[in-house]
Amino acid sequence: MSARAWFITGCSSGLGRAIAVHVLQRGERAVVTARNPEAVKELVSKNSIALALDVTKPDQVKAAVEQAERAFGGIDVLVNNAGYGYLAAVEEGEEREVRALFDANFFGLVDLTKRVLPGMRRRAGGHIVNISSMGGLVAGAAAGYYNATKFALEGLSEALQKELEPLGIRVTLIEPGPFRTDWAGRSLKQTGIPIEAYAATAGARRALIAANSGKQPGDPARAAAAIMAVVDSPAPPLRLLLGRPALELVRAKLAAMTDSIGQWEATTLGADFPQT
Repeated sequence: MSARAWFITGCSSGLGRAIAVHVLQRGERAVVTARNPEAVKELVSKNSIALALDVTKPDQVKAAVEQAERAFGGIDVLVNNAGYGYLAAVEEGEEREVRALFDANFFGLVDLTKRVLPGMRRRAGGHIVNISSMGGLVAGAAAGYYNATKFALEGLSEALQKELEPLGIRVTLIEPGPFRTDWAGRSLKQTGIPIEAYAATAGARRALIAANSGKQPGDPARAAAAIMAVVDSPAPPLRLLLGRPALELVRAKLAAMTDSIGQWEATTLGADFPQT
């Protein structure tokens, strides 16, 4: 297999960094990006370049893709990993913070993907790996806005797969559970206007997430190896859950949905015009 060129966002720490390390250990080529390229300078080698990239800045997105394509002749695998969490009950959400969250987790990803796709279409190949979350399938108190960014990513990626599969381009959603990264620590943002009425729901979950930071069961290095296995696969999945908590929570939600659909099936079918 020839050395593919990977473009990975959010490589300063956590999962993005683990993916970049694994890719380079495999002897493949990589564009490693971070808002501050100094944070990834030790990943620079003969097979990699480091670029400054804030996905919320269109000029940086355009420049980074152009530099990557000049350096490696094209991008074979795009890993949309950059993003962060924000915890607030829906009523506690701060408009400025929520809009910034969507810019980083969703709209920035869309902008970068659209910049990379023309090259992939010209070469009739490529793989887009979107780092979602189990929170893109199962919502929880305090994470509603974060969940919304990931639910949006799930829908976008599902449609994107249908559009790109006939063109030879693959799409995969990665849905990790709790992993031992900075997501719940340094990178996490929380509401500045907590409301006492939500102390037992959103407030309790914020405290639980903070208490578990650094103790999560997920191993970023093993996640990176799983992502490599997906990209190597001749038949990669649209969705890949990572970690036992993700598997258990999503299975429980699917079972509850199936049960509810069955209970209300007659009402559902009764909304159609009568069959003649």
